[in-house]
Order: sequence, then structure tokens, then C-alpha cells
Amino acid sequence: MNTQQLPSGIDSPAYVLEQDKFEKNLALIRSVAERSGANIILAFKAFAMWKTFNIVRSYVRESTASSLWEARMAYEEMGALAHTYSPVYKEEEMGELLRLSSHLTFNSLSQYHRFVDSRGNCPLLEKIDHPVSFGLRVNPGYSPVETELYNPCGAGTRFGVRREELGDHLPKGIEGLHVHALCEGRSQDLAHLLEAIETQFDNLLSQLKWINLGGGHLMTHKEYDVEHLIDTLLRFRERRPHLKVILEPGSAFAWQTGYLYSTVVDIVEDKGIKTAILDVSFTCHMPDCLEMPYKPTIRAAYQEAQPGKPTYRMGGCSCLAGDYIGDWSFDNPLKVGDRIIFEDMCHYTTVKTTMFNGVRHPSLYIKRPDDSYELLRCYTYEDYKSRMD
Repeated sequence: MNTQQLPSGIDSPAYVLEQDKFEKNLALIRSVAERSGANIILAFKAFAMWKTFNIVRSYVRESTASSLWEARMAYEEMGALAHTYSPVYKEEEMGELLRLSSHLTFNSLSQYHRFVDSRGNCPLLEKIDHPVSFGLRVNPGYSPVETELYNPCGAGTRFGVRREELGDHLPKGIEGLHVHALCEGRSQDLAHLLEAIETQFDNLLSQLKWINLGGGHLMTHKEYDVEHLIDTLLRFRERRPHLKVILEPGSAFAWQTGYLYSTVVDIVEDKGIKTAILDVSFTCHMPDCLEMPYKPTIRAAYQEAQPGKPTYRMGGCSCLAGDYIGDWSFDNPLKVGDRIIFEDMCHYTTVKTTMFNGVRHPSLYIKRPDDSYELLRCYTYEDYKSRMD
């Protein structure tokens, strides 16, 4: 391994967000918003490291929430009302959600009519001192997402209302439509999505004030066609000048902005397969690797097995049998104490982690532009214990 590429002065395990890379992404996102006229907001479901929001607010002011707790984070830490969408709302939470939201999208007609009457009146709004714009999530019947677990438009989906459920007029009180059909998509995917939306919902779009095109716009990927994205959004806005366009990408904000730092604790072998057991877990700390699934990049390693070179699976420290991924090759044999860095581990991972098995949760660090490291959070036994309190 090339140990000169490894950081020093931080404890293992740890997530490390690199501020310079993060701000580069934020600057690009702000530029797209300014040039396209779209409102691009941060989706907490992909990135919610709130101690960095002082940085985020210099580029993006608003965020999207998928729950009451995320809406509280938007209000308390981003300092702005949330664009809220959830598959379902509980009656005992709705009053607080309205207080914390500027926009609130319903997933079904039944949910909408549970809280809003036929004249478009919501009694709970009488206690709110600001306007809340109601939206309805629709299913466009199009999604390029191939992994079924992440496909929101698959057969039997629980997300959104299909066109045939709507008549010629939207329910009174609905001011916007929400469409989420992409996952780490390209600009061409957005163009196809807009085509599907305009084909199916053409006559309804004139009744709206805004349209939220959801997430999955991976505009910070090095191969993403940003100019095509901007042109696509501008053309749509030319066709629909009355509509405010909203995008809420998740991965794009923290894409390739940091890593998960880990240590080899043991090396075992069975039937010729060597496994380096780490102080991190795929199921606990990198769940998308098993769910998507995908094989993450390891710094200073060959990403595929190389004949004649030391080759290892990476094994997690939980007791789940499937808590491993392989194989990677290295120039030299691994040994206990070697550091392993999993690249691109600051989006979704940090918000989807668990404390299964009580394994130590990685600390949160930020690497400043001067190459110094600042500890944002260190987790302890009390964090684990309090979950069962």
C-alpha cells in the first residue's frame, strides 16, 4: 500500500468529509441553479451532517424533509422552512409538520382528503402563521432505475398517484406536483422524465404554481452533462413559464467528497480465500454496498483481482454472514494494523448507518482546506445504550 496517501491524526474508524471537494460540488450546484432558474435544495435523506450547514447555507438555502425530524432539522439547523414529502402523515404530527414547512406534498389522494376538505381548506392551517403550499406526488410511469429496490415507479409501487386516478382538474388546494423517478441519473434521464410528465399531465400543469422534479440528478459526477441539464431546464421553463421548478438532489451534494477510514484487525483464510476483517461493517456503515449492490473503491488498491498479487476480500466486523465484499489486490500483503480507505462514503452512508451488534460507530471528521482535521462527533457506548433506553 502507498501509506503516504493515508491521513494521520484521526482515529479509526471515521468518516472524513473533505471541505474543498464539498465546496466544489456546492459551487457547481449553485451555478446550475442560477443559470437554469431552478431552485435546487438539499435532500437530508442523502446528507444530513448538520455541523457543515454553515458551509451549505453559503450556496443553498433550503432543504427537503421526509419526516418530522428532518423538518425540524431544516428549521433549526438550515434556518429555513422545509419542502416536506412523506409517504404518509400521522394526524398527531401534522400540525408540527405544517409549522415547519413551506411546501408539503401528499403521497395519495386519500391522505390529502384526510387533512384537506373538498374546498381546499385545511383546518390545521388556522394555527400556522405562514402560508404552506400543498403538492401531490404523481407517478409518471417512467423510471430508468434498474435496481428494483430503488425504483419508485415499479409495479405495485406505494409512491404517488397515477394519471388515471386524476380527472381534468386537480383537487382544490393543490398548487404543485412532485415527481421522483431518478436515482443517480443523467441529464438525458431528466429530459425523458419531463417528456413523460408533459405527455401525461399536460392539461394539469397549467393549474399549478410549481413542480418538484425530485432527486437523482447526479450533476456533480465528472461525466454528467451539466450544460445539457441547464438547457433542458431552460427549455422546460420556456414551455411552462408559470411553473417554479424545484430539484432536490441527494447524492450530488456529497458525491466524491470524502471517505470511510478503517483498520485491518485480523486476516483469515478459508478454502484459499483471504479476508481482511476490518473495524467497520458493510451492513452497519456502508449498507448501500449490499443493497444496490456495488463494490466501493479502495484507495491504493487494485479494484479487481490481479493475478500474482496479494488479493483479499474485505470483511465487516458484525456477525452477519454476508457482511463482506471482494476482491481487491494490493502490491504488498496486508497485515494487521494496515489502514483501508473506502472512497466516496459521505452520501447516504452517514445517514443510513446502524448500531447493529453494538459495533463502534465511525466518528465524523471534516478535513479543512489547510489539511487539518476537525472532529465533529465521536460516538460512545452511551449512544448505543440510549437507543434501547
